[in-house]
Amino acid sequence: MDAQRYDRTRLRYPQALVDRIVAASPGRAVLDVGIGTGVSARPFRAAGCHVLGVEPDPRMAAFARRRGFEVEVAKFEDWDPAGRTFDAVVAGQAWHWVDPIAGAAKAAELLRPGGRLALFWNVFQPPPDVAEAFHAIYGRVLADRAGNFWTTPLDSYSPGFAKAAGGIRQAAAFGEPEQWRFDWERSYTRDEWVEQVPTFGGHGQFPPGKLEDLLAGMGAAIDAVGGSFTMGYAAVVVTAARTDGPSPPAQPT
Repeated sequence: MDAQRYDRTRLRYPQALVDRIVAASPGRAVLDVGIGTGVSARPFRAAGCHVLGVEPDPRMAAFARRRGFEVEVAKFEDWDPAGRTFDAVVAGQAWHWVDPIAGAAKAAELLRPGGRLALFWNVFQPPPDVAEAFHAIYGRVLADRAGNFWTTPLDSYSPGFAKAAGGIRQAAAFGEPEQWRFDWERSYTRDEWVEQVPTFGGHGQFPPGKLEDLLAGMGAAIDAVGGSFTMGYAAVVVTAARTDGPSPPAQPT
């Protein structure tokens, strides 16, 4: 993954999402799981939080450090917190890479009573004409990945939200998980959109010819609607507060 491209193009998160997580946490010590280049961590730092990052990719970790974050390189499930505890454990567009049961159990061990686990994702909500065009391009270039990702994106994400909530329940250390939603939007030119696409999960692993065809097709679709478009987003948070009981033992992965 090109860390500079990732940092330059990846989606930010609505301020209302960050504000609500901070307000619902007992303090401002935050652990960011899968901090990447620091995209998800920056608004928490701007809100007055002290953020520690855990990141499995050394290149991403090095980039975040250059942006002033303390980052430790490890998979979250294997990471040694060395006795540290936190008011919030957050993960922006990253928890799907973590075992949901072992991850929630580990978060419970790290959180102070009343601390908050907050897992969030940005979900595309494209205009209907753009959605149909992108769906057709994926179906032509990457038939095995077409699915309903563009036409009914929340349906694509819903199993992941349910899996995250199920892991929280099985950790038996949290209140009932809640789901918060924050709608926002961003306008893109053709070039801005095409530059971002290779940072999407798994897209960097496509054979070069497939990725080039995909980018060309998406660029042509944007040209057909005037060279720019406004993408709607639903930022969805799966979250729960740590109860006062003792931390459960970590579950095996």
